[in-house]
Amino acid sequence: MWQNIIERLPNMLGIVCTILTVVIPYSVYKVNQELHKIGDPAWKKENNN
Repeated sequence: MWQNIIERLPNMLGIVCTILTVVIPYSVYKVNQELHKIGDPAWKKENNN
């Protein structure tokens, strides 16, 4: 039974690539947010009142 389950699992490269398809875009998004927070001019920032 366990042999059937193990045979159906993707190989390690497939698992790593799947994880990277989520981690890389999310990291770029968060870095972009931080850069905007630091570098945007005052007139472009939102009022948080």
